[in-house]
Amino acid sequence: MQQVLLGEAPSLTRQQAADAAGVPLALADELWRLLGFPQPAPDEKAFTPADVEATKHTKALIKAGVLSTDEQAALVRTWGRSFARLAEWEVALLAEVARERPGDLLTEATALASDVLPRVEALQSYIWRRHLASATARVLSVASGEGRVMAVCFVDIVGYTARSRSLSEEELVAWIEEFEASATGVVVDHGCRVIKTLGDAVLFVGDDPVAAAEAALALTEKGDDDADPFPRVRAGLAVGRLVPRLGDVFGPTVNVASRLTTVARPGTVVIDDGAADALSGGYSLQRLRRTSVKGYSRLQPWALRRIGH
Repeated sequence: MQQVLLGEAPSLTRQQAADAAGVPLALADELWRLLGFPQPAPDEKAFTPADVEATKHTKALIKAGVLSTDEQAALVRTWGRSFARLAEWEVALLAEVARERPGDLLTEATALASDVLPRVEALQSYIWRRHLASATARVLSVASGEGRVMAVCFVDIVGYTARSRSLSEEELVAWIEEFEASATGVVVDHGCRVIKTLGDAVLFVGDDPVAAAEAALALTEKGDDDADPFPRVRAGLAVGRLVPRLGDVFGPTVNVASRLTTVARPGTVVIDDGAADALSGGYSLQRLRRTSVKGYSRLQPWALRRIGH
């Protein structure tokens, strides 16, 4: 199975792989560690020529300045975490299909991998390139380290802890996956982007505050619909300067949106002053009592509603 997945059986030790790539062993070890893999013993043959080529590519990127000393650890670590999660899910799916076949699990999984792996690899490359194309205009328009004024919104499930206790592991996973899929669909349909899902919450951003507000309202309305299995949610939305980094967003505006979610009542969207300024005139805004939350002693929240509601 390992040979099928790696392309060939491992035949090189750590030192041999580093020497073949032309990099110091310390650098090769550090890259391996940042990817999230345990360090093999010095005499263990754990590497293949593909590892050598990958290290050579990394060396070339460092030389070209794409992987600077500051960026190297963060980017490689992000790659490792992202692909580790993806690999766990893909192997679990592979095993699930293999168990339904009549033969030995390992034999069936290996046969499946031989057929499926090239297709999955091609699809991952396609999806990656599509996201590159989508991100190009957005990212290249902002100088490195500069922030962008955007809308950021947290949406979380009301009563998640109580509900999760009543579900089996399989039911909980299915429930969360359905929540994430439905929420992502609504966000994307409104021209916004999901940054990450956090189990019982979704964080998304939008270049247009109105689009973000519409997505947040659509999600709370969906949760309030008794005929819709989507769980009841609440949302916190803020508009201000964000700093995008490695697929995530940072800055005080993100923190404010998170704090506003704790203030929101079930089925409501609560916004900050920046969002209130951006959305004034098109929505009903109700000034709420100033509140003290972690990091903000007198945060001014506003309840956002459609006019007439």
